[in-house]
Amino acid sequence: MSVIELNDSNFKGEVESTEGTVVVDFYADWCGPCKMMAPIFEEASNEVNDVKFVKINVDKSQETAMKYGVMSIPTLVVVKDGKVVSQAAGVVDKEALIKMVK
Repeated sequence: MSVIELNDSNFKGEVESTEGTVVVDFYADWCGPCKMMAPIFEEASNEVNDVKFVKINVDKSQETAMKYGVMSIPTLVVVKDGKVVSQAAGVVDKEALIKMVK
């Protein structure tokens, strides 16, 4: 499954109103650790079938980043049936990411 790019206007419909599990990667284009996280996130999205993987740029979607209390990036948030069930700041390895969503 490929990673979907979201913004403030479509985030609610794609994440908060979705049944099932969604993993959100809050990132910025200028962020070095975010660039390290991107291929790991992409790999995990290809290995886990029943989970939606989405990215949201905090510079372009500040409202959503503030709503989720994102203070550092990258921040990964796991949302299940519209509720946050897990969160991690910083780069995580693929195994840890997959464990977060299971």
